[in-house]
Amino acid sequence: MKVIYEDNHIIVVNKDSGEIVQGDKTGDTPLSDTVKEYIRVKYNKPGNVFLGVVHRLDRPVSGLVVFARTSKALSRLCDMFRKGEVHKTYWAVVANRPPADEGTLENWLVRNERQNKSYAYNHEVKDSKKAVLKYRVIGRSERYWLVEVNLLTGRHHQIRCQLAAMGCPIKGDLKYGARRSNPDGSISLMSHRVEFEHPVSHQPITLEVDGFESFCFSRL
Repeated sequence: MKVIYEDNHIIVVNKDSGEIVQGDKTGDTPLSDTVKEYIRVKYNKPGNVFLGVVHRLDRPVSGLVVFARTSKALSRLCDMFRKGEVHKTYWAVVANRPPADEGTLENWLVRNERQNKSYAYNHEVKDSKKAVLKYRVIGRSERYWLVEVNLLTGRHHQIRCQLAAMGCPIKGDLKYGARRSNPDGSISLMSHRVEFEHPVSHQPITLEVDGFESFCFSRL
């Protein structure tokens, strides 16, 4: 975990792949607990440290995660995420070239809870939710393509499912059709940039992290 930004009301960290944001049935230490301990030690806080989880990243995904340090920031950030006022940009490494260098994907996704997987349809079906994203090819290497993704909706496994449905599964994502896993169990998807208005000061905030340097992409 690396802290990218912090003030009295929010803290933004760069999550490593393999970390869980919030506790689950595995019993593994979640990122939220790691951040709480960081705050407790740094600011010598007695008792329980308040930390609000406002969004999540899938366990094998890396990148920026925003947490609230106060109840005021938590309620406002949750409302901002719900209204789509927090803009998140992702980078994905895919093995196949997308059919166009940029475009908009619209699908209807059905979540299978038992399989922890979503299925994409090109029309509305029972229990489906509309999913929309914009993508743009921004780089290539000898075998892979780097795609920038902007989410317009927030659905379960949306980027993973929609890119796979386009014929471009994310590198390492066996669940959605990748040929082989990554050695560390990650998938090559990261939350690269987050843009939002500070929930208390109302100042604009834009934060970025880089990754995938080992692929030596030629930027397009």
